[in-house]
Amino acid sequence: MLEVANRVAEFPWRSIADRLAQEGFSRIGTLLTESECKELRSLYSESERFRAHINMARYRFGKGEYQYFAYPLPELVAHLREELYAYLYQTANAWLSALGEETTCPAKFAAFLDQCRARGQVRPTPLLLRYRAGDFNCLHQDIYGDVVFPFQVIVALSDPLIDFRGGELLLIEQRPRAQSRGYALTLVRGEAVVISTRFRPIKGTRGYYRATLRHGVSTVLAGERFTLGLVFHDSK
Repeated sequence: MLEVANRVAEFPWRSIADRLAQEGFSRIGTLLTESECKELRSLYSESERFRAHINMARYRFGKGEYQYFAYPLPELVAHLREELYAYLYQTANAWLSALGEETTCPAKFAAFLDQCRARGQVRPTPLLLRYRAGDFNCLHQDIYGDVVFPFQVIVALSDPLIDFRGGELLLIEQRPRAQSRGYALTLVRGEAVVISTRFRPIKGTRGYYRATLRHGVSTVLAGERFTLGLVFHDSK
């Protein structure tokens, strides 16, 4: 997994932090190779790899399905989670401080997971999502307990030029007493984007205030779309 670690280290993390501060999300770059994307997509049919299967229509989350990985995570998924956390935790702490939060994120990902376990959050949250024609995901936030890491990473595992049409990643920001602002992103296969999990701190005349962010997926018009979701905090 040294190649993955080197790949992550080469991303422009200062620029990524600046873009996160400005808009609440930032494209990272190509995180996974074509073969790694294929490998992860192939896991979807291996039910023993997962702790839960969610039909989105059943819960009125949208239309489509996803599965949460079980521990132990696939080596690639576990490694990505740890490596990305190492480059995001300092920005996370700056955001938490700006928003007046007393909690901080430790430098080591294992220590962060200990914080989750101390609050009863012991179930892994990385997931694979599958969308087919007509499927979509309603705007939402991935909150699974009291401990919430400010960022999560979404990785495209399918090629929008070959495998599917539609299915843009939707991001909506709501500022107090203002209309919502939206973004629609098309990610190429292997590309990753880091997004705010809940809030973005915005500097105002009386200090920082919170802009709420939610994300979803527009309707897939044709084909099949797979995505890897890397949520850093675990679930109750």
